[in-house]
Amino acid sequence: MYIIGELINGMYADIGKAIKEKDKKVIQKYAQEQIAHGADALDLNCGPASREPVSDMPWLVETVQQVTDKPLALDSSKPQVIEAGLKVLKNKAIINSTTADREKLEILVPLAKKYNARLIGITISSGGIPQNKDQRVELAANIVSTCVDLGFPVEDLYLDPIVLPVNVAQAQMGDILDSIKEFKIISDPSPKTIVGLSNVSQGTSVRGLVNRIFLTMAITYGLDAAILDPKDKELVDSAITAELILNKHIYCDSFLDACRKK
Repeated sequence: MYIIGELINGMYADIGKAIKEKDKKVIQKYAQEQIAHGADALDLNCGPASREPVSDMPWLVETVQQVTDKPLALDSSKPQVIEAGLKVLKNKAIINSTTADREKLEILVPLAKKYNARLIGITISSGGIPQNKDQRVELAANIVSTCVDLGFPVEDLYLDPIVLPVNVAQAQMGDILDSIKEFKIISDPSPKTIVGLSNVSQGTSVRGLVNRIFLTMAITYGLDAAILDPKDKELVDSAITAELILNKHIYCDSFLDACRKK
């Protein structure tokens, strides 16, 4: 399981305040804590409070890469914000994200190629949120075919089925999980799969439990990566154990510690 830490996001009050005041210590503390808890990469999002995301994103990138060489996922709906961050990024980048709309793909796929970045494609379009598995697979196929047409390596593509809150979209949970499995057979080589995990528990009274169970189930459907809170030890331990049961890790009594160190 490839873990992308979600906590450097301006929607959180302390991160938003740190971005506004250019307080490097707060940002770097969150970066180091997430890495210490097993994050393989870090998501950077200026958040809605940022008035100048085109300048705030490069500041975030430079601040974080002073304390780590982990890959950074640049999270914005605005291509100009993403490119501003890519220009100062020294290590491996992930673009988070493109929709399935052709006009968006024709901007972000070449950008990913230019900067040798991986790309997250979310199965949503100007037509709205997909309502079933078939719609998700169709949008995913559009993303994959455009990547192929534009010469982007599909093995560097992560497809996101769009996880919805279980308290308002319970009937779609099965389709979302089935989509993860279907995405893997769209092409050869196959794209990778990813979810923004915290969406599934929004508005529920037991967020930690919902996150753990959904992540465990998604792993059995072939999930490769998740954007989540790596400081949630029970969540990460659940993911490690699910992969152990699927024979992706070798058992030993200290398998949790061994996998975390790896």
